[in-house]
Amino acid sequence: MDMPKQVMVVDDEIGALALIAIILERNGYAVVKAQGGPVALDLLEKTTPDLFVLDLMMPEMDGIELCQRIRSRPATASTPVIMLSARSDPETVERAMRTGATDYLTKPVFQHALVNKVSVALGLDERAC
Repeated sequence: MDMPKQVMVVDDEIGALALIAIILERNGYAVVKAQGGPVALDLLEKTTPDLFVLDLMMPEMDGIELCQRIRSRPATASTPVIMLSARSDPETVERAMRTGATDYLTKPVFQHALVNKVSVALGLDERAC
């Protein structure tokens, strides 16, 4: 049996972190949770996930900066990154995509949309959203 794909979820809000993790775990993914960018970078010393789900607006280090740091590491330079944000204005979406995000999802997060975007980003599902 194949090992489940590992997704690192990074959000400063513990409730959002838990919700996203539950959705992904119920759909067969192994989840590594990081409460904020610095924690995520520490975890990357020990693990290399197959995909990242990053909150855009976090204190200390926002999702844009974290995405840049992920892209600068050879081991994760091409790992898919899905950015999450309550902001849906075109400027914010464009900035996230320019930074190297693979996809963008607005909050509140709906289970089917998240699971679909994750499976498409991992190449597990050929259907686009």
